Amino acid sequence: MKINFKDDALKYLADKIPAGSTVILTTDDGSNKYSSLGGSCAIGDKFQLVILKDADPKYTVPIENNAGYVMSTAEQYTDFFTAGLNISLWHNALALKDNSGILDGALSVVDWRNVKPETEKERHDKMVKLGDQIC
Repeated sequence: MKINFKDDALKYLADKIPAGSTVILTTDDGSNKYSSLGGSCAIGDKFQLVILKDADPKYTVPIENNAGYVMSTAEQYTDFFTAGLNISLWHNALALKDNSGILDGALSVVDWRNVKPETEKERHDKMVKLGDQIC
């Protein structure tokens, strides 16, 4: 898999993601430990770049990129991405696109290098609290 960071996105990310960082491309729909959002309206609609201190063994699909990141995704998310995967700046936000069009017009960047992961109960309680505010 390959992703192209457009020049405007590289400039935008220069002070957000250090060069050589371990980064995963994942959903932000409540389906993984990096997301507290949830609801059927978010499936395949919200994505995020997550900066990690160490590689996550669940994210084993490497993503070749021109930003110099050590980047990957999980097998379960590969169906969301087609040829021409890219990230650009669009309306002052990051946009994740591919040849089919815009996948997410507000791609978030989350730094997990110093985050203590939530327990399953904490994450569930947070999702319940946010649930009626999302969809």
